[in-house]
Amino acid sequence: MTQTLVSEFTGEQQLQWLHDMLRIRRFEEKCGQLYGDMKIRGFLHLYIGEEAIAVGVMQALTAEDSVVATYREHGHALARGLPMQSILAEMYGKQEGCCRGRGGSMHLFDATRRFYGGNAIVAGGLPVAVGLALADKMQHRPRVTVCFFGEGAVAEGEFHESLNLAALWQLPVLFVCENNRYAMGTALERSEAETDIHLKAQSYRLPAEVVDGMDVRAVAAAANRAVAAVRAGAGSYFLEMRTYHFRAHSMFDPELYRDKKEVEAWKQHCPIAAFSAALKQQQRLSDEALAAMEHQVAAEIADAIAFAEAGTLEPVADLARDVMTGGKC
Repeated sequence: MTQTLVSEFTGEQQLQWLHDMLRIRRFEEKCGQLYGDMKIRGFLHLYIGEEAIAVGVMQALTAEDSVVATYREHGHALARGLPMQSILAEMYGKQEGCCRGRGGSMHLFDATRRFYGGNAIVAGGLPVAVGLALADKMQHRPRVTVCFFGEGAVAEGEFHESLNLAALWQLPVLFVCENNRYAMGTALERSEAETDIHLKAQSYRLPAEVVDGMDVRAVAAAANRAVAAVRAGAGSYFLEMRTYHFRAHSMFDPELYRDKKEVEAWKQHCPIAAFSAALKQQQRLSDEALAAMEHQVAAEIADAIAFAEAGTLEPVADLARDVMTGGKC
């Protein structure tokens, strides 16, 4: 894995990343609580433990770039700039949500921020990302499309088809594999003959790196390199982020496939705790500043909950809205 020099980033940048990761963590923890209270229904996949990836990658992008994510996308959406109010209202099923309450947790979408899901199908976002990048290349737009997906997606045909076309046509895509080792509940070594995911990308002649996905500085440095290469016209790039989510695959998951001791061991590499400790050691973060961040995040979450609970359900008369265009099939 590539080593990252602290001097690459300013103190202001790093404090912002800490805030952004803390914001995602506390939001996800509250969502888990709200799910238990039956305020959020359906499926819920939490991003706890993987915050460094969304934050580290998003900081390398511009507002004109595109983002395609998985169904574990709350963190990506927050890091991309979707308002917390609209995200939580969507998860509550309220029409004030970013998708009018129709998508829920797994289908967050905001075209104004070029955030194209939230895709519930494993590997479903990869061909979408390739299509977005192809359109940008054909229109000579200097955009980068970032596609997030888990290592479970590499078993799908879309993964190989998408990487092949991206390499063949030299498309401006940054593929980001969030390798948390267990897909939906099967250990990587039980499902893949080749467990080094980046080697699969290299077989399509894509430049590929392995990155410590628990270190926001390592993620940011790798993302900056990759985005710069893609934007310069070098074609697609692949980053394998080795990470671990601390909660089960979903709220319905009994989590029988991994040992509790292993989970606790990975928690010792918590991206927020480790980064906070490093910033304190560098005298860039005080206990008072960290407490202020926590207070600010807690206030934003409370505001988002109030907004979602005050929201309204879509009228029954609107159920057919957007099913057809202009009343025609």
